[in-house]
Amino acid sequence: SPERDMYYELSRKLFGEQKLSTHPVPEYMEAGEIPRYKHCLNKAGVNSVKKILLCLGKYFPEMNFCPILPALVSLILHFSQDEAECFYSVSRLICYNDPNKRYIDQTFLTYRASCMTFGDLANRCCRGIRKLIASSHQNLFEFYSDWIMWIFADLPFTYAIRVLDVYLLEGYKVLYRFAVIFFSAFIPPQKVADVEDFRTDMKRFVQNVARHCTAENLLERAFLVPIATRRELNLLFKANKVSLMQKGWFLNVTVSPRVFSSYRQSVDTVDFNNLSSSVVTGTEMRVVWAWIPERFALFSPIKLFSTTEHGESLASFYYHVEGHEPAVLIIKTVDEEVFGAFISSDMAERHKYDTDKATFFGTCECFVFTVSHPALHGKCIGMATNVKKYDCSFSFVPAWSATNDYLTIPFTAPSQEQFTVSTSFCLFSGGNGGHALCFQQNLEAGYTEPCDTFKSPPLCKRHFKIQSMEVWGIQNSICFSQPFPSQQNI
Repeated sequence: SPERDMYYELSRKLFGEQKLSTHPVPEYMEAGEIPRYKHCLNKAGVNSVKKILLCLGKYFPEMNFCPILPALVSLILHFSQDEAECFYSVSRLICYNDPNKRYIDQTFLTYRASCMTFGDLANRCCRGIRKLIASSHQNLFEFYSDWIMWIFADLPFTYAIRVLDVYLLEGYKVLYRFAVIFFSAFIPPQKVADVEDFRTDMKRFVQNVARHCTAENLLERAFLVPIATRRELNLLFKANKVSLMQKGWFLNVTVSPRVFSSYRQSVDTVDFNNLSSSVVTGTEMRVVWAWIPERFALFSPIKLFSTTEHGESLASFYYHVEGHEPAVLIIKTVDEEVFGAFISSDMAERHKYDTDKATFFGTCECFVFTVSHPALHGKCIGMATNVKKYDCSFSFVPAWSATNDYLTIPFTAPSQEQFTVSTSFCLFSGGNGGHALCFQQNLEAGYTEPCDTFKSPPLCKRHFKIQSMEVWGIQNSICFSQPFPSQQNI
């Protein structure tokens, strides 16, 4: 085949007659390490992997960031007749261009967009751990950036080859399934000083997966994960990529890992320390921001409306909020209860239909949440307190709170229902089966009740008086298509 012939030609140019490569590893390898899977790959095998990686770098010069490739080459080499066959197989995966069944990210931009897509899935399935990382003042992306390495670099060899088998058949989507399973089952330490502690513990947890389940059981549980369709995942991936480009991420620029790390920190910074709010602290806003979709969480919050600044009027509320998408509504009551809603669509959509009746709008990304609720203060929600580190089965852990002096519990709509309803007299969150949140024209009081749409309990006492209300948007607001309408499987 042309790829096999190309490998022999590239190999002769790079290595001559030498059997051992003394070249530095390719720049697209982030860590510069080749997984050996606990001695499943000997020194000769490691040398072969390095030669294949160098040839792939020459054959695909536009590939500037691909941390998955060393592990993938190491695994595929075990089942290849020789180096040329392995080179051919991996080349086919790199060249595969069906957007709904992609295999390998080759740039910083696409790799980061994939990490964000996993973050969105984790936000829906593994909220407790996500909240803990955010409330510990850690960078969520630093943790999520390892997600694909959990599968191919950290899993034991006998597990990794089973995952590789379904990955070659199903494409990228199946990797999200396994990553969500690991993330949902991971029990982090109670006190964490740095995100590296999370990363190290997660790596150790995956390496010791055999303590918890067999490879067969892992596959069975992975395919029970309620994940989006290929089309929805592709739309979400594209939306995340667009937001990254709006944020200033480059597409095909080749830089060293050190320069990339510095650049990543500069564009990833979201400032919560200088937040000016009469409703939430910077730490509380950081946790709320961790719940919103990744493509919006890239940007810093900006205040759109405040009752203390703009008055207690629903007309003023609409005037300042319309034209912005999305919006985070946060209310503090006279009893110091703090709660709110994430509204995924522009409030101007209420004018879409020429009717005097209530107009419903929004998507399944809408949710309501509680930041501070005396009745729930400091308590865990749905989590076993006697579970020791790593001693857990592979099952989803419901949302829970750390023992901080605040609490955040998001309740997300599961499908396309009636999310937000708006009139000139009141604003509701939730449709049939109870209103999760409702306040009237003068913005002085409101009520909350159990809501079937969000599967949420009352966010505070049923009837409340508003001390202060704020609505926050994002800097550089971008109008995105709605990429994630449901959790339907295919």
